[in-house]
Amino acid sequence: MKRIARHKTALRRHDFSRPVRIALADGLLNGETTFFDFGCGLGDDVRLLAERGIGAAGWDPSHAPDSPRIRSDVVNLGYVLNVIEDPHERRTVLQEAWALAGRILVVAARLAIEGPGGHDACFGDGYLTRTGTFQKYFEQGELRDLVADALSSSPVAVGPGVFYVFRDGAEREAFIASRYRRTIAAPKIRKSDQLFERHVEILRPLIEFVSARGRLPEADELPQYGDLSTAFGSVKRAFSVVRRVTGDSWVAVRQARSDDLLVYLALARFGGRPPISQFPRSLQLDIRSFFSSYTAACKRADEFMASAARAEYVDQLCRASSIGKETPAALYVHVSALDKLHPILRLIEGCARTYIGTNIGANILKFHRDKPSVSYLSYPSFDTEAHPALAGSLIVHLRGPHALFRDYSESDDPPILHRKEEFVPEDYPRRRTFERLTKQEEACGLYSNPATIGTRKSWERTLQREGRKLRGHVLVRR
Repeated sequence: MKRIARHKTALRRHDFSRPVRIALADGLLNGETTFFDFGCGLGDDVRLLAERGIGAAGWDPSHAPDSPRIRSDVVNLGYVLNVIEDPHERRTVLQEAWALAGRILVVAARLAIEGPGGHDACFGDGYLTRTGTFQKYFEQGELRDLVADALSSSPVAVGPGVFYVFRDGAEREAFIASRYRRTIAAPKIRKSDQLFERHVEILRPLIEFVSARGRLPEADELPQYGDLSTAFGSVKRAFSVVRRVTGDSWVAVRQARSDDLLVYLALARFGGRPPISQFPRSLQLDIRSFFSSYTAACKRADEFMASAARAEYVDQLCRASSIGKETPAALYVHVSALDKLHPILRLIEGCARTYIGTNIGANILKFHRDKPSVSYLSYPSFDTEAHPALAGSLIVHLRGPHALFRDYSESDDPPILHRKEEFVPEDYPRRRTFERLTKQEEACGLYSNPATIGTRKSWERTLQREGRKLRGHVLVRR
């Protein structure tokens, strides 16, 4: 039996690993949580978290074998399963790490879409590298099924090859629901009202609550509930004063929160919808407020999902969208505009995200009109470069499902973007700058032959031929 040099797989890091970076972005790690890295390698994630004031510890069979295994709020099993050549041992390690997780286990492994490289030969269900290490490249669904089967718990995809496993079902559902709840600004105060001004300090929390939930609070959901009832007779009467000074746009807020909840419930079918008793109380109250019953809400959600599966309807929504750049085959939208899209398009993107998780670095979404697929496109210099180059694309085919990654970062002639204002919403900070550049380029006839300007080299040739160059987002003569 060939000896596998597992200790050689540990990498020296100067920044957080992908799973820890995602957990930080999701707010799972802070000064009040404890973190344990199961298979910490050289311990860089532990060191970097400790520098942020987060209680962190780790254990590694090769590099920290004498460190104690500590039960913690969040346990990370990052890029450990893919270096274990024995499938049975992978399950055992998963279960050992899970036993230490008080709230959440983070599991990460390398994916087939990243592409095996530097290997000498097939070995078991993976590859043996030239340095004597083993690498297993998982499919996203394969990794999800392994975690679910070994732990008897349904994992949540949060990135390519990264999953969360929640100890508490209510916390799991609250986390998933929060990912599809949009940020909505409360309607602005339009009129002066003496009663409102006199009680503004206790009315503002009420405004914030209704903006967030789309409904009035119960007594135990708002600390100011008693004060509002005393001052106005009831919370309902208090909110009528709010509506008097802000107008009727609260109807739109309620509709938006209802749509967010439908998107969440429709996607919940993939993992099997839990009984309503397993939802956080706030979600239970949302469901009853918007749909009267859980059964009615699930029926509406199923109708939502059925609409998302109708290709002609999706094509119609793409063509009718007031946001994004439409082409004969797709609708392209900046990620900042996702919340403003039709709920069915948000649901389709949610299906892709349920499978692959959040694709860090992707800033353009491509909704394919001719097939059930969503692409995540990465343009790192979207804001700073006039015509940014495509660094990579991840296409998620929803039938299957499966994913395909294409890397353009080393290409000497990558695809580039034009007319950036078409991808972003009206309130995007640099939209006016993008628009001015497009008008300049149109006036100079640079877009007269679109087929010849789609890549960096062809665009540079066009600029040179017309005697022009770019200085930031301004077109000038050479």
